[in-house]
Amino acid sequence: MARPSVTMEVGDDAVAVITISNPPVNALAIPIIEGLKEKFVEATRRNDVKAIVLTGKGGRFSGGFDINVFEKVHETGDVSLMPDVSVDLVVNIIEDSRKPIVAAIEGLALGGGLELALGCHARISAPRAQLGLPELSLGIIPGFGGTQRLPRLVGLSKGIEMMLTSRPILSEEGKKLGLIDSIVSSEELLKVSRMWALAIAERRKPWIRSLHRTDKIGSLSEAREILKVARQQASITAPNMPQHQVCLDVIEEGIVHGGYSGVLKEAKDFKKLVLTDTSKGLVHVFFAQRSTTKVPNVSDIGLKPRHIKKVAVIGGGLMGSGIATALILSNIKVVLKEVNLEYLMKGTKMIEANVRGLVTKGKLTRDKADKILSLLKGVLDYTEFKDVDMVIEAVIEKIPLKQTIFSEIEKACPSHCILASNTSTIDLHLVGEKTTSQDRIIGAHFFSPAHVMPLLEIVRTEKTSPQVILDLMTVGKVIKKVPVVVGNCTGFAVNRTFFPYSQGSHMLVHLGVDLFRIDRVIKKFGLPLGPFQLQDLAGYGVFMATSKQFRDAFPDRTFQSPLIDLLIKSGRNGKNNGKGYYIYERGNQPKPDLTVLPVIEESRRLADIMQGRKPITVTDQEIVEMVLFPVVNEACRVLDEGIVVRASDLDVASVFGMSFPSYRGGIVFWADLVGPKHVYSSLKKWSELYGSFYKPSRFLEERATKGMLLSQPASSSAAASRARL
Repeated sequence: MARPSVTMEVGDDAVAVITISNPPVNALAIPIIEGLKEKFVEATRRNDVKAIVLTGKGGRFSGGFDINVFEKVHETGDVSLMPDVSVDLVVNIIEDSRKPIVAAIEGLALGGGLELALGCHARISAPRAQLGLPELSLGIIPGFGGTQRLPRLVGLSKGIEMMLTSRPILSEEGKKLGLIDSIVSSEELLKVSRMWALAIAERRKPWIRSLHRTDKIGSLSEAREILKVARQQASITAPNMPQHQVCLDVIEEGIVHGGYSGVLKEAKDFKKLVLTDTSKGLVHVFFAQRSTTKVPNVSDIGLKPRHIKKVAVIGGGLMGSGIATALILSNIKVVLKEVNLEYLMKGTKMIEANVRGLVTKGKLTRDKADKILSLLKGVLDYTEFKDVDMVIEAVIEKIPLKQTIFSEIEKACPSHCILASNTSTIDLHLVGEKTTSQDRIIGAHFFSPAHVMPLLEIVRTEKTSPQVILDLMTVGKVIKKVPVVVGNCTGFAVNRTFFPYSQGSHMLVHLGVDLFRIDRVIKKFGLPLGPFQLQDLAGYGVFMATSKQFRDAFPDRTFQSPLIDLLIKSGRNGKNNGKGYYIYERGNQPKPDLTVLPVIEESRRLADIMQGRKPITVTDQEIVEMVLFPVVNEACRVLDEGIVVRASDLDVASVFGMSFPSYRGGIVFWADLVGPKHVYSSLKKWSELYGSFYKPSRFLEERATKGMLLSQPASSSAAASRARL
């Protein structure tokens, strides 16, 4: 692989072109930053250079600062590893240069890449280049002056929006906003940029230092009002993420005391944020997500993925229709099979509604939606299965039904066809028991709604072929999912890890803790819904079915709550009939239903686990721990049994499958931050008070006793990993 480099060429026109080269996105690694300083100083010193153009090699300007440096800072705690770019390079060398500098942008200018361009005296771009400052998505703020220069070029409101949402814009919008001075074709980009730089040098075009502009900021009172509204919104949308408020404080510093003062505060606060748990968590998820496709004996043995052109989906219910939607949106033909015409029409209508919904939101044109829907064909038999590359079974969780379907599709499909099940809990050995094609059987577990939720849990058995695993991983990426390969067991990795989540919540209720308080506390911790509102949303039937699966598989650590049964008997079925723990009315937010309290009291009486019928007293922190530490405990068993390839895969799965807050880094990463010793001692104490549900696993006890992190790889593999071959 080519080494990172910065080159400079001086043309006959006396323009020096400085080029960043660090494939694939020209990341600003430390050698690149040093190289830029060196080349800019040389160009400024040379008498044969009148003006300078900064660009990137290979059709990309720069994707931003090298995130690997953040990882090193997090590992060592040494923030001095961060180079001083903002003042040393962007202010002193680029912006205050005695010779004009023009940024020639193509492909993308993101993060530190855009910040370099903002320090230049003009920006020329090729069409459809991405421009943005996504630093807040990594728990930090722009650190090379972006908090000061972007609002001065695009206006305060737009600048705040771009930074707080981390969403990029295209160069065409950048031109309208004043961020880009001119858009030219890729072929003309360098030529026009050179001419523009010379025109500035000859005073035929304005020489603009963005940091000194104030014309787009407005009056101080207007600016403060915009910042006040942004602070209020951030406190609602990102309550646990300090970088949002810090970003707004830094912007305000520059408005009140001047751009340079803002740059100094930005550099200081940037270094503080890099060391926060929020940044550590978000950077961990960033890297962990990119590791999920590195699967030993699958991705490293020279196999090439086969092209999956046509997929059959069996079952057009909520899951089947969502899966079919995800496939056709990515240009894969789908055959949807149902048992009768009524169900087929329902499934087809759901898929149409999913696609048309994107038209309403402005994400698809009507013509494009029509083309996408033309990829779907509804059928009532297996005739169309003769040339499919993959089948995904998405019927109800009944073992005999799934076994029948698998023996039928084995006969109806070609011999290369992948036979996948969307089961969320059933052991795949049972699903494929009546087939002879064990090497083609795999789990393709989507999360509801399947066309929206980003995780695809790929479940392998010992017999699943590496080719089939690789093919499904590739399909996952094509349909814009995050694929995580896991081993086969009841509940697989995600549902297995999180089955104690609802059980722990029910334990707390039966120990006397207010149910609505539990939901509020868990939501405040960062999950989108509390456990009881989630049950209302998923439907009680799902809860009953999965509880039975886990009760049968793990009888030593399940709490049998009578509550759901009582709710159903009292005529409640959650959101399905508008009445559960909460009342659901169209157009209104769910409201706690206080008439459910007598049902809860009856359930407490039946469970009878409250000592002396006296409710326990707990803090909000203890509620979080009593709900989530049992989840950590089960995660330890999943790690111990080798159900996942690596601990970070479970972090990714918890974030993208269960909406565990990404800024906490995933379930294992969070537990390591909290400390395995604290998790272990808490569970041990509760197991003595309240029973075996809380009993610490052997893996957790071992890690806590030895002072090891849960995420540390085992020194020896006592048992062969079920996530590997």
